[in-house]
Amino acid sequence: MKFSNSAMGGSKRKFVNRGLSGVVREQRARLYIIRRCVVMLLCWHE
Repeated sequence: MKFSNSAMGGSKRKFVNRGLSGVVREQRARLYIIRRCVVMLLCWHE
């Protein structure tokens, strides 16, 4: 049980170290992918 808690703590530290810019970049990438999918779905009927 102790090992899984330390693993979770390590991932949290990585998330904090990445900082706000990494989170913003990730969100922008997600929005870009979603936008591309929506455009493909709307233009697919041709």
